Amino acid sequence: MDIIKELQWRGMVHDYMPGTDELLKNESVTFYLGIDPTADSLHIGHLASVMLLRHFQLAGHKPIVLSGGATGMIGDPSGKSQERNLLDINTIRDNQQKIKAQLENIIDFNDKKTGAELVNNYNWMSQFSFLDFIRDIGKHITINYMMAKDSVKKRLETGISFTEFSYQLVQGYDFYYLYKNRNCKLQVGGADQWGNITTGTELIRRKDGGEAYALTCPLITKSDGGKFGKTEEGNIWLNPEYTTPYKFYQFWLNVSDEDAKKYIKVFTLLSKKDIEALIKEHDQAPHQRMLQKELAKQTTIMVHSEEKYNTAIEASSILFGKGTIDSLKKIDEKTFLQIFEGVSQYVIDKNVIKDNIDILELLCDNSSIFDSRGEARRMIKGGGLKINKTPVNSENLKIGLHDLINNKYILIQKGKKKYFLIKIK
Repeated sequence: MDIIKELQWRGMVHDYMPGTDELLKNESVTFYLGIDPTADSLHIGHLASVMLLRHFQLAGHKPIVLSGGATGMIGDPSGKSQERNLLDINTIRDNQQKIKAQLENIIDFNDKKTGAELVNNYNWMSQFSFLDFIRDIGKHITINYMMAKDSVKKRLETGISFTEFSYQLVQGYDFYYLYKNRNCKLQVGGADQWGNITTGTELIRRKDGGEAYALTCPLITKSDGGKFGKTEEGNIWLNPEYTTPYKFYQFWLNVSDEDAKKYIKVFTLLSKKDIEALIKEHDQAPHQRMLQKELAKQTTIMVHSEEKYNTAIEASSILFGKGTIDSLKKIDEKTFLQIFEGVSQYVIDKNVIKDNIDILELLCDNSSIFDSRGEARRMIKGGGLKINKTPVNSENLKIGLHDLINNKYILIQKGKKKYFLIKIK
Protein backbone atom coordinates (compact mmCIF):
# COMPACT_ATOMS: atom_id res chain seq x y z
CA MET A 1 0.00 0.00 0.00
CA ASP A 2 1.39 3.43 -0.98
CA ILE A 3 0.31 5.26 2.15
CA ILE A 4 1.32 8.71 0.86
CA LYS A 5 -0.80 8.34 -2.29
CA GLU A 6 -3.69 7.03 -0.23
CA LEU A 7 -3.50 10.00 2.13
CA GLN A 8 -3.09 12.49 -0.71
CA TRP A 9 -6.25 11.16 -2.35
CA ARG A 10 -8.05 11.64 0.94
CA GLY A 11 -6.81 15.23 1.22
CA MET A 12 -4.81 14.37 4.34
CA VAL A 13 -1.33 15.52 3.32
CA HIS A 14 -0.27 19.13 3.69
CA ASP A 15 3.51 18.68 3.47
CA TYR A 16 6.21 16.07 4.00
CA MET A 17 9.98 16.03 3.98
CA PRO A 18 11.83 14.62 0.97
CA GLY A 19 12.50 10.91 1.43
CA THR A 20 9.44 10.26 3.57
CA ASP A 21 7.63 8.33 0.84
CA GLU A 22 10.67 6.11 0.19
CA LEU A 23 11.06 5.43 3.91
CA LEU A 24 7.41 4.33 4.23
CA LYS A 25 7.62 2.11 1.14
CA ASN A 26 10.78 0.32 2.24
CA GLU A 27 10.18 -0.51 5.90
CA SER A 28 7.70 -0.72 8.72
CA VAL A 29 8.23 2.60 10.45
CA THR A 30 7.72 3.63 14.07
CA PHE A 31 6.24 7.13 14.04
CA TYR A 32 4.63 9.45 16.55
CA LEU A 33 1.95 12.06 17.07
CA GLY A 34 2.08 14.44 20.01
CA ILE A 35 -1.08 15.51 21.83
CA ASP A 36 -0.84 17.97 24.69
CA PRO A 37 -3.40 17.03 27.39
CA THR A 38 -4.58 20.60 27.95
CA ALA A 39 -8.19 19.38 28.26
CA ASP A 40 -9.73 16.13 29.47
CA SER A 41 -11.22 15.38 26.05
CA LEU A 42 -10.24 15.50 22.42
CA HIS A 43 -12.54 17.38 20.06
CA ILE A 44 -13.15 16.73 16.39
CA GLY A 45 -10.48 19.25 15.46
CA HIS A 46 -8.00 16.58 16.65
CA LEU A 47 -9.59 13.84 14.56
CA ALA A 48 -7.69 14.40 11.30
CA SER A 49 -4.36 13.79 13.04
CA VAL A 50 -5.74 10.78 14.91
CA MET A 51 -7.07 9.34 11.65
CA LEU A 52 -3.52 9.66 10.27
CA LEU A 53 -2.45 7.26 13.01
CA ARG A 54 -5.09 4.74 12.00
CA HIS A 55 -4.25 4.89 8.29
CA PHE A 56 -0.52 4.48 8.98
CA GLN A 57 -1.29 1.62 11.32
CA LEU A 58 -3.40 -0.17 8.72
CA ALA A 59 -0.49 0.23 6.28
CA GLY A 60 1.78 -1.70 8.67
CA HIS A 61 3.44 1.12 10.62
CA LYS A 62 3.61 1.43 14.40
CA PRO A 63 2.22 4.56 16.09
CA ILE A 64 3.39 6.15 19.30
CA VAL A 65 1.04 8.66 20.87
CA LEU A 66 3.04 11.10 22.92
CA SER A 67 0.91 12.60 25.64
CA GLY A 68 2.68 15.83 26.53
CA GLY A 69 2.84 15.79 30.29
CA ALA A 70 5.81 18.15 30.02
CA THR A 71 4.88 20.21 26.95
CA GLY A 72 1.33 20.50 28.25
CA MET A 73 2.76 22.39 31.24
CA ILE A 74 4.42 24.91 28.90
CA GLY A 75 1.92 25.71 26.16
CA ASP A 76 2.48 25.51 22.42
CA PRO A 77 2.45 28.97 20.78
CA SER A 78 1.52 27.47 17.37
CA GLY A 79 -1.73 29.00 16.16
CA LYS A 80 -2.20 30.94 19.41
CA SER A 81 -2.41 34.71 19.75
CA GLN A 82 -1.83 34.75 23.49
CA GLU A 83 -0.29 32.77 26.34
CA ARG A 84 -2.04 29.62 27.49
CA ASN A 85 -3.00 29.00 31.08
CA LEU A 86 -0.51 26.62 32.68
CA LEU A 87 -1.93 23.40 34.14
CA ASP A 88 -0.76 21.51 37.21
CA ILE A 89 0.62 17.98 36.93
CA ASN A 90 -2.38 16.24 38.56
CA THR A 91 -4.81 17.85 36.12
CA ILE A 92 -2.59 16.85 33.20
CA ARG A 93 -2.37 13.22 34.37
CA ASP A 94 -6.14 13.00 34.70
CA ASN A 95 -6.51 14.48 31.20
CA GLN A 96 -4.04 11.93 29.81
CA GLN A 97 -6.04 8.94 31.04
CA LYS A 98 -9.30 10.27 29.64
CA ILE A 99 -7.74 11.02 26.25
CA LYS A 100 -6.25 7.54 26.04
CA ALA A 101 -9.70 6.01 26.61
CA GLN A 102 -10.99 8.00 23.63
CA LEU A 103 -8.05 7.00 21.43
CA GLU A 104 -8.69 3.32 22.16
CA ASN A 105 -11.95 3.61 20.20
CA ILE A 106 -10.09 4.69 17.07
CA ILE A 107 -6.62 3.11 17.02
CA ASP A 108 -5.41 -0.36 17.99
CA PHE A 109 -3.27 -0.58 21.13
CA ASN A 110 -3.15 -4.41 21.17
CA ASP A 111 -1.66 -5.62 17.88
CA LYS A 112 1.69 -7.34 18.50
CA LYS A 113 3.46 -5.62 15.59
CA THR A 114 1.68 -2.35 15.03
CA GLY A 115 -0.10 -1.81 18.35
CA ALA A 116 -0.01 1.82 19.45
CA GLU A 117 1.93 2.88 22.53
CA LEU A 118 1.16 5.82 24.79
CA VAL A 119 4.20 7.62 26.20
CA ASN A 120 4.53 10.67 28.42
CA ASN A 121 7.34 13.14 27.78
CA TYR A 122 7.26 14.17 31.44
CA ASN A 123 9.00 10.87 32.20
CA TRP A 124 12.19 12.00 30.46
CA MET A 125 11.92 15.78 30.61
CA SER A 126 11.55 15.71 34.40
CA GLN A 127 15.03 14.12 34.62
CA PHE A 128 16.67 17.21 33.09
CA SER A 129 17.97 20.11 35.13
CA PHE A 130 17.58 23.49 33.46
CA LEU A 131 21.35 23.84 33.07
CA ASP A 132 21.70 20.36 31.54
CA PHE A 133 18.96 21.08 29.04
CA ILE A 134 20.28 24.41 27.77
CA ARG A 135 23.82 22.98 27.64
CA ASP A 136 23.09 19.61 26.00
CA ILE A 137 20.12 20.55 23.80
CA GLY A 138 19.92 24.33 23.50
CA LYS A 139 23.44 24.68 22.07
CA HIS A 140 22.48 22.70 18.95
CA ILE A 141 19.67 25.05 17.83
CA THR A 142 20.38 28.72 17.14
CA ILE A 143 18.19 31.63 18.14
CA ASN A 144 18.03 32.63 14.46
CA TYR A 145 16.65 29.18 13.59
CA MET A 146 14.01 29.39 16.31
CA MET A 147 13.01 32.97 15.45
CA ALA A 148 12.39 31.99 11.82
CA LYS A 149 9.53 29.66 12.79
CA ASP A 150 6.06 30.96 11.92
CA SER A 151 4.76 30.03 15.38
CA VAL A 152 7.28 32.46 16.88
CA LYS A 153 7.19 35.21 14.22
CA LYS A 154 3.42 35.57 14.51
CA ARG A 155 3.74 36.19 18.23
CA LEU A 156 6.54 38.74 18.21
CA GLU A 157 4.19 41.71 17.91
CA THR A 158 1.86 40.62 20.73
CA GLY A 159 4.66 39.15 22.83
CA ILE A 160 5.84 35.64 23.65
CA SER A 161 7.31 34.44 26.93
CA PHE A 162 10.55 32.51 27.17
CA THR A 163 8.41 29.59 28.36
CA GLU A 164 6.48 29.33 25.10
CA PHE A 165 9.52 30.31 23.04
CA SER A 166 11.30 27.24 24.42
CA TYR A 167 8.41 24.92 23.46
CA GLN A 168 9.89 23.93 20.11
CA LEU A 169 13.14 22.89 21.83
CA VAL A 170 11.27 20.59 24.20
CA GLN A 171 9.22 19.09 21.36
CA GLY A 172 12.39 18.77 19.30
CA TYR A 173 14.01 16.83 22.13
CA ASP A 174 10.95 14.55 22.31
CA PHE A 175 11.59 13.51 18.71
CA TYR A 176 15.29 13.04 19.45
CA TYR A 177 14.51 10.91 22.53
CA LEU A 178 12.07 8.67 20.65
CA TYR A 179 14.51 8.42 17.73
CA LYS A 180 17.28 7.22 20.08
CA ASN A 181 15.18 5.01 22.35
CA ARG A 182 12.32 3.74 20.14
CA ASN A 183 13.84 3.93 16.65
CA CYS A 184 11.15 6.47 15.79
CA LYS A 185 11.94 8.03 12.41
CA LEU A 186 8.81 10.01 11.58
CA GLN A 187 6.64 12.57 13.34
CA VAL A 188 3.16 13.47 12.09
CA GLY A 189 0.84 16.29 13.09
CA GLY A 190 -1.30 19.17 11.94
CA ALA A 191 0.04 21.72 9.48
CA ASP A 192 0.61 24.21 12.31
CA GLN A 193 3.14 21.78 13.83
CA TRP A 194 5.57 21.83 10.88
CA GLY A 195 7.98 24.22 12.58
CA ASN A 196 8.08 22.24 15.83
CA ILE A 197 8.47 18.92 14.01
CA THR A 198 11.33 20.11 11.80
CA THR A 199 13.13 21.45 14.87
CA GLY A 200 13.19 17.81 16.00
CA THR A 201 14.56 16.55 12.68
CA GLU A 202 17.23 19.28 12.80
CA LEU A 203 18.20 18.36 16.37
CA ILE A 204 18.53 14.69 15.36
CA ARG A 205 20.75 15.70 12.44
CA ARG A 206 22.95 18.09 14.41
CA LYS A 207 23.24 16.12 17.63
CA ASP A 208 23.41 12.58 16.25
CA GLY A 209 24.02 12.85 12.53
CA GLY A 210 20.75 10.94 12.01
CA GLU A 211 17.91 11.26 9.53
CA ALA A 212 14.31 11.71 10.58
CA TYR A 213 11.21 12.80 8.71
CA ALA A 214 8.05 14.88 9.01
CA LEU A 215 4.54 14.70 7.57
CA THR A 216 1.66 17.04 8.31
CA CYS A 217 -2.04 17.04 7.48
CA PRO A 218 -4.06 20.16 6.63
CA LEU A 219 -6.02 21.95 9.30
CA ILE A 220 -9.56 21.02 8.27
CA THR A 221 -11.93 23.91 7.64
CA LYS A 222 -15.55 24.20 6.55
CA SER A 223 -16.53 25.24 3.03
CA ASP A 224 -17.34 28.74 4.31
CA GLY A 225 -13.81 29.06 5.70
CA GLY A 226 -14.92 28.60 9.31
CA LYS A 227 -12.96 26.55 11.81
CA PHE A 228 -13.80 22.87 11.64
CA GLY A 229 -15.53 21.45 14.70
CA LYS A 230 -16.73 24.81 16.00
CA THR A 231 -20.42 25.55 16.37
CA GLU A 232 -22.23 28.44 18.01
CA GLU A 233 -22.07 26.44 21.23
CA GLY A 234 -18.33 25.73 20.91
CA ASN A 235 -16.31 22.61 20.16
CA ILE A 236 -17.77 19.24 19.25
CA TRP A 237 -16.09 17.01 21.85
CA LEU A 238 -15.45 13.27 21.80
CA ASN A 239 -16.45 13.03 25.45
CA PRO A 240 -20.20 12.18 25.53
CA GLU A 241 -20.61 14.21 28.71
CA TYR A 242 -19.69 17.36 26.79
CA THR A 243 -21.22 16.49 23.41
CA THR A 244 -23.86 13.77 23.48
CA PRO A 245 -23.68 11.06 20.79
CA TYR A 246 -26.95 12.49 19.45
CA LYS A 247 -25.47 15.96 19.02
CA PHE A 248 -22.24 14.46 17.64
CA TYR A 249 -24.30 12.53 15.07
CA GLN A 250 -26.31 15.64 14.21
CA PHE A 251 -23.16 17.66 13.58
CA TRP A 252 -22.08 15.34 10.76
CA LEU A 253 -25.62 14.90 9.47
CA ASN A 254 -25.98 18.65 8.96
CA VAL A 255 -22.72 19.45 7.13
CA SER A 256 -22.98 20.83 3.61
CA ASP A 257 -22.72 18.60 0.54
CA GLU A 258 -19.32 20.08 -0.27
CA ASP A 259 -18.00 19.44 3.24
CA ALA A 260 -19.48 15.93 3.33
CA LYS A 261 -17.54 15.00 0.18
CA LYS A 262 -14.34 16.18 1.86
CA TYR A 263 -14.98 14.84 5.34
CA ILE A 264 -15.97 11.31 4.30
CA LYS A 265 -12.46 10.84 2.91
CA VAL A 266 -10.75 12.20 6.01
CA PHE A 267 -12.86 10.87 8.86
CA THR A 268 -13.85 7.39 7.71
CA LEU A 269 -11.98 4.27 6.65
CA LEU A 270 -14.26 3.62 3.68
CA SER A 271 -12.34 2.64 0.53
CA LYS A 272 -11.88 4.90 -2.49
CA LYS A 273 -14.22 2.67 -4.50
CA ASP A 274 -16.96 2.85 -1.84
CA ILE A 275 -16.60 6.60 -1.37
CA GLU A 276 -16.72 7.36 -5.09
CA ALA A 277 -19.83 5.18 -5.46
CA LEU A 278 -21.45 6.91 -2.50
CA ILE A 279 -20.70 10.38 -3.88
CA LYS A 280 -22.18 9.38 -7.24
CA GLU A 281 -25.31 8.04 -5.55
CA HIS A 282 -25.57 11.19 -3.45
CA ASP A 283 -25.29 13.48 -6.49
CA GLN A 284 -28.22 11.71 -8.14
CA ALA A 285 -30.50 12.48 -5.19
CA PRO A 286 -28.81 15.07 -2.93
CA HIS A 287 -32.05 15.77 -1.07
CA GLN A 288 -31.79 12.30 0.50
CA ARG A 289 -28.43 13.28 2.10
CA MET A 290 -26.97 9.80 1.61
CA LEU A 291 -23.44 11.12 2.04
CA GLN A 292 -24.16 12.92 5.30
CA LYS A 293 -26.00 9.90 6.69
CA GLU A 294 -23.11 7.55 5.96
CA LEU A 295 -20.57 10.06 7.31
CA ALA A 296 -22.59 10.48 10.51
CA LYS A 297 -22.94 6.73 10.87
CA GLN A 298 -19.25 5.95 10.38
CA THR A 299 -17.96 8.68 12.69
CA THR A 300 -20.50 8.06 15.47
CA ILE A 301 -19.83 4.32 15.54
CA MET A 302 -16.07 4.88 15.51
CA VAL A 303 -15.99 7.45 18.31
CA HIS A 304 -18.86 6.14 20.45
CA SER A 305 -20.30 2.74 19.46
CA GLU A 306 -22.92 1.15 17.24
CA GLU A 307 -25.32 1.15 20.18
CA LYS A 308 -24.90 4.91 20.64
CA TYR A 309 -25.34 5.40 16.90
CA ASN A 310 -28.63 3.48 16.98
CA THR A 311 -29.76 5.57 19.95
CA ALA A 312 -28.91 8.75 18.02
CA ILE A 313 -30.91 7.48 15.04
CA GLU A 314 -33.87 6.75 17.30
CA ALA A 315 -33.57 10.16 18.96
CA SER A 316 -33.43 11.85 15.56
CA SER A 317 -36.57 10.05 14.41
CA ILE A 318 -38.59 11.45 17.31
CA LEU A 319 -38.87 14.85 15.67
CA PHE A 320 -40.18 13.33 12.45
CA GLY A 321 -43.14 11.43 13.80
CA LYS A 322 -41.57 8.01 14.28
CA GLY A 323 -40.89 8.16 18.00
CA THR A 324 -42.89 6.38 20.68
CA ILE A 325 -43.31 6.72 24.42
CA ASP A 326 -40.84 3.86 24.81
CA SER A 327 -38.19 5.61 22.72
CA LEU A 328 -38.70 8.81 24.72
CA LYS A 329 -38.16 6.97 27.99
CA LYS A 330 -34.89 5.46 26.76
CA ILE A 331 -33.27 8.83 26.12
CA ASP A 332 -31.24 10.58 28.81
CA GLU A 333 -32.32 14.05 29.89
CA LYS A 334 -29.45 15.90 28.18
CA THR A 335 -30.23 14.32 24.81
CA PHE A 336 -33.98 14.80 25.33
CA LEU A 337 -33.48 18.53 25.86
CA GLN A 338 -31.17 18.78 22.86
CA ILE A 339 -33.79 17.16 20.63
CA PHE A 340 -36.38 19.72 21.71
CA GLU A 341 -34.01 22.65 21.98
CA GLY A 342 -35.82 25.91 21.28
CA VAL A 343 -39.39 24.68 21.75
CA SER A 344 -41.70 26.62 24.05
CA GLN A 345 -41.58 25.50 27.67
CA TYR A 346 -43.99 25.86 30.57
CA VAL A 347 -43.10 25.23 34.19
CA ILE A 348 -45.78 23.73 36.47
CA ASP A 349 -45.61 22.87 40.15
CA LYS A 350 -45.52 19.15 40.91
CA ASN A 351 -48.50 19.43 43.24
CA VAL A 352 -50.72 20.44 40.30
CA ILE A 353 -50.52 16.99 38.72
CA LYS A 354 -49.77 14.94 41.82
CA ASP A 355 -53.36 13.68 42.04
CA ASN A 356 -53.87 13.65 38.25
CA ILE A 357 -55.24 16.56 36.24
CA ASP A 358 -57.66 16.82 33.31
CA ILE A 359 -55.88 17.19 29.98
CA LEU A 360 -57.87 20.34 29.13
CA GLU A 361 -56.99 21.94 32.45
CA LEU A 362 -53.28 21.20 31.85
CA LEU A 363 -53.24 22.57 28.31
CA CYS A 364 -55.49 25.60 28.75
CA ASP A 365 -55.46 26.70 32.41
CA ASN A 366 -51.98 25.77 33.63
CA SER A 367 -50.28 26.59 30.32
CA SER A 368 -51.26 28.53 27.21
CA ILE A 369 -50.59 25.78 24.71
CA PHE A 370 -54.22 26.26 23.59
CA ASP A 371 -56.02 29.56 23.66
CA SER A 372 -59.33 27.89 24.56
CA ARG A 373 -60.81 24.56 25.55
CA GLY A 374 -62.81 24.60 22.35
CA GLU A 375 -59.62 24.73 20.28
CA ALA A 376 -58.16 21.86 22.30
CA ARG A 377 -61.31 19.76 21.91
CA ARG A 378 -61.31 20.27 18.14
CA MET A 379 -57.69 19.14 17.85
CA ILE A 380 -58.34 16.07 20.01
CA LYS A 381 -61.39 15.21 17.92
CA GLY A 382 -59.33 15.58 14.73
CA GLY A 383 -56.58 13.30 16.05
CA GLY A 384 -53.96 16.04 15.97
CA LEU A 385 -52.87 16.04 19.63
CA LYS A 386 -50.25 13.77 21.19
CA ILE A 387 -48.93 13.53 24.71
CA ASN A 388 -45.47 11.95 24.90
CA LYS A 389 -45.93 10.77 21.30
CA THR A 390 -49.16 8.94 22.20
CA PRO A 391 -52.35 10.14 20.45
CA VAL A 392 -54.96 11.69 22.76
CA ASN A 393 -58.36 10.15 21.99
CA SER A 394 -60.45 11.67 24.77
CA GLU A 395 -60.85 15.10 26.31
CA ASN A 396 -61.39 13.30 29.64
CA LEU A 397 -57.80 11.98 29.76
CA LYS A 398 -56.08 12.37 33.12
CA ILE A 399 -52.38 13.32 33.33
CA GLY A 400 -50.30 12.45 36.39
CA LEU A 401 -46.79 11.83 37.68
CA HIS A 402 -46.72 8.46 35.90
CA ASP A 403 -46.71 10.32 32.56
CA LEU A 404 -43.43 12.17 33.19
CA ILE A 405 -40.42 11.66 30.91
CA ASN A 406 -37.18 11.58 32.91
CA ASN A 407 -39.39 12.19 35.97
CA LYS A 408 -39.67 15.81 34.90
CA TYR A 409 -41.21 16.47 31.48
CA ILE A 410 -44.40 16.11 29.50
CA LEU A 411 -44.10 16.45 25.72
CA ILE A 412 -47.05 18.00 23.92
CA GLN A 413 -47.35 17.74 20.13
CA LYS A 414 -49.88 19.79 18.11
CA GLY A 415 -50.14 18.57 14.56
CA LYS A 416 -47.07 17.12 12.87
CA LYS A 417 -44.31 19.51 13.85
CA LYS A 418 -45.32 21.86 16.67
CA TYR A 419 -43.95 20.82 20.07
CA PHE A 420 -44.22 22.15 23.62
CA LEU A 421 -42.52 21.00 26.81
CA ILE A 422 -44.12 21.10 30.23
CA LYS A 423 -41.53 20.93 32.98
CA ILE A 424 -42.67 19.76 36.40
CA LYS A 425 -40.89 21.27 39.40
